[in-house]
Amino acid sequence: MLKRPRMLLVYPSTHKLGWVKRFQLPSLSLKLVAAATPPEWDVVLADELHEDIPFGEEFDVVGITAMTHQAVRAYQVGDRFRSLGIPVILGGMHATVLPDEALLHADAVVIGEVEPVWSQLLADLQAGKLAPRYSSIPTGDTLLIPWSRTDILAGRKYLTTQTLQASRGCPYDCQFCTVTPYFGSSFRYRDPEDILAEMRTFDRKLTVLLDDNILGDPERARPILKGMAGMGLRWGGQANLRFAEDPELVRLLARSGCIGIFVGLESVAGAYANHPKTGSRYSQSDLIKRVRDAGIVLEASMIFGFDDHDESVFETTIRYLEECRPSIPTLHILTPYPGTALFRQFDGEGRLLHKDWQRYDHNQVVFRPKLMSPEVLYQGWIAARREVYRWPSIFSRVMAGKSAYFTNLVYNCLRRGGVYGEDMDSHHTQHLEAPHQGEVDNYTGMA
Repeated sequence: MLKRPRMLLVYPSTHKLGWVKRFQLPSLSLKLVAAATPPEWDVVLADELHEDIPFGEEFDVVGITAMTHQAVRAYQVGDRFRSLGIPVILGGMHATVLPDEALLHADAVVIGEVEPVWSQLLADLQAGKLAPRYSSIPTGDTLLIPWSRTDILAGRKYLTTQTLQASRGCPYDCQFCTVTPYFGSSFRYRDPEDILAEMRTFDRKLTVLLDDNILGDPERARPILKGMAGMGLRWGGQANLRFAEDPELVRLLARSGCIGIFVGLESVAGAYANHPKTGSRYSQSDLIKRVRDAGIVLEASMIFGFDDHDESVFETTIRYLEECRPSIPTLHILTPYPGTALFRQFDGEGRLLHKDWQRYDHNQVVFRPKLMSPEVLYQGWIAARREVYRWPSIFSRVMAGKSAYFTNLVYNCLRRGGVYGEDMDSHHTQHLEAPHQGEVDNYTGMA
C-alpha cells in the first residue's frame, strides 16, 4: 500500500498563555487550509498555544501561517524543519506583504488568499516543481471558500471551535489596515445558503463570525441574519457602528442570536473621528445605546497615536467613553504594520523605532509619534486602560444596558484582569527607543 502524504500545519506562538488559552479561538486560517487540502493527504495541526511542535516526526510538507508579531517565531520553526530536509510553506499576512523576507525561511510563500492556489501548490510539490511564490489577490464581489475543518482541533480546549467567515474585503482603505489592498476593495460575500448550511452543522454553543465587517453591506447581510433567526445560535462578530443607523437591522441582528459585536470607533478627535467608516448623521452615543438596548454587548475599539493626537487625547477619550458607555472599551496603540500605507509613510519619514516584528502587536510603541514622545504615548495608554477598567467605570457600563448584565460583567472582569494583572509600569518601556538594524489575523487562509 502506498504511504499517504503527511502535512503539518503550524500556528506559531511567541509565548505560553496558561489557562487563558481556553479563551482563545483556533486559527480559522489553518482550518481553511486543511479544508482546501486534497483528501489523499493526512493533515496534522500544531497550535503552539496548546502543544509543542513535533519536530521529531516525519512530514512531507510543513505549512506555517503568521501575522507580523508571529513572524520571528514562524521563521525559527521554518528554519528548523528545512534543516531536517522538510519543505516549508509560509503564508499569512506577514508573508503576503513581505514575501522576499519570508522566502529566506521557506521553500515557497502564499501571497494573498490560499484557497485558490493550495491544490496546485501541493501538486507542484509532489511533482518536484514547487514555485517560490503562489499569489491570489481577489477581485469581484463573491467569496467562494470551503467549509472549514474542525476535526484537526481534536483534544484542544478553545472558547469555541465554531468559527467561520461570511465575507471578506473592505472598501474603506484605512491607512493602518491591510484588508483593502490585499483582500479586496469591495465586500465579497458567500452565498447565504452556503453559510447557513455550514451553520446548521453547529451545535448551540457560541459561534464567532471572523469577518472584518459582517454588516458592511447590509442588504447582503440581511438574508444571512434572517436565516440565522430561530437556529438557536449565540454568536459574535465585527462590524462598523454605522449599521445601527437602521433600527430594523439592529432588531434583526438581535433576533439572529447575536450576543456581542465589536466595532472600531478608532478616534474621538481628528481625521478618524469623521472617517467614512465611523462618521454618521447620528451621534455615536445614540447608536451605541440603540445596540445595547437590543440586548447586544458592544465592544468599542479606540486607537491612540495618530498624527493629529497630542497627549490630551487620553483624557478626551476617557471622558468620551464615560459619556457613550460602550459595554466593553478596548484601547490600542497605533501600529504601522508592514503592507499598510501607514508603514510606508513612517518608514519614509524615518519615524520607525525598529523593525523587530515581535513588538508589532498594538501594545508597544514602534514609531515616533508626531505630537508626543513614544514614552508619553505608552504611559498615556497604560493610564487610560487602568482608568476605564476601574470598578466604578465597569459598573457604570454594565448598568447602562437594559439586559445582558451578567455577560457584560464577565467580559469586563476578564478584561480588567488583563489590564491590572501585569506590571504595566515596566512592561515594554525599556524597548521604546531601542535601535534595530534591520500588524487582527485577517483569517483568510494561510494568507
